[in-house]
Amino acid sequence: MKLRHILAALACTAATLAVVPAAQAAYKSEYKLSIVVGTTFPWGQGAVIWSDLVRERTDGRINIKIYPGTSLVQGDQTREFTAIRQGMIDMAVGSTINWSPQIKQLNLFSLPFLQPDAKATDALINGEVGKDLFGYIEKAGVVPLAWGENGFRQLSNSKHEVTKPEDMKGLKLRVVGSPLYMDTFSALGANPTQMSWADAQPALANKAVDGQENPLSIYAGAKLYDVQQQYLTLWNYVSDPLVFVVNRDVWKSWSEEDQKIVREAAIEAGKREIVIARTGITAEDPTLLKEIESHGVKVTSLTPEQHAAFAKATEGVVEKWTKTIGEDLVKKARDAIAASR
Repeated sequence: MKLRHILAALACTAATLAVVPAAQAAYKSEYKLSIVVGTTFPWGQGAVIWSDLVRERTDGRINIKIYPGTSLVQGDQTREFTAIRQGMIDMAVGSTINWSPQIKQLNLFSLPFLQPDAKATDALINGEVGKDLFGYIEKAGVVPLAWGENGFRQLSNSKHEVTKPEDMKGLKLRVVGSPLYMDTFSALGANPTQMSWADAQPALANKAVDGQENPLSIYAGAKLYDVQQQYLTLWNYVSDPLVFVVNRDVWKSWSEEDQKIVREAAIEAGKREIVIARTGITAEDPTLLKEIESHGVKVTSLTPEQHAAFAKATEGVVEKWTKTIGEDLVKKARDAIAASR
């Protein structure tokens, strides 16, 4: 009789535990947030804003520690998305470029000369294309919350001014670890070399490579003018949106109230980070460009005709990668950009 009562009690206890929601699980004392760059860059500032807002609005229930400079992925930024999915990283503000090896649709933003300006990028991330891409990220096992921006990537080198595709011939350029970038710069006649950002600056300083491509905020923040990068071409050939994400299991462990707080904080941080990333690089506010020029850098802005020559030289790359990304998604992106004009 006693045994029957004991078994019944155990069964009730098991049933009760089974229906306790995942949100009731104990929170971690610290959540690891990964970024590839340092916290002084606009990208890193976005991560700081997000973590501060979350800590404040959850009264410290969710305490985020930022791990900059690929420290959680042993220097290999292209491993970051996999590490998030596997739970080695709890949260991240990541680059669509770095995650494109795992999510091929994110290569959309790296199609050369697809997006003429920030207005075009905004049309993509804030419209149906952005929603579609969030769907692909979620399907891959990570929860996307908001968009940020690393910016349009510009070209620098230590050899000479670049105004036409022929000027690229033989230039040894550091590029990110994405086959699309290898194809793009090979099509332009350059000698692209895949290299992590952690290795890029020493390589530039030692002249192991002649140049690189990055947003102006990265160029200026890393003081690349001090490592012989004296020629800078503004060509807006691709943009690099950022995504604020959380590991799926971590997300499920939080209460609905805290999920709402984290999402809203990410959206706010993303909007603020985009403003920071675009500061000083417009015709209305060229302060960052002027600061770069003050270091003796030759800044070249392409004419529409020069820009068109580069676009024509990479048409084959666009055609090849459109098939990889998905023709329907690329068409939707082109339509959204056209509607934004």
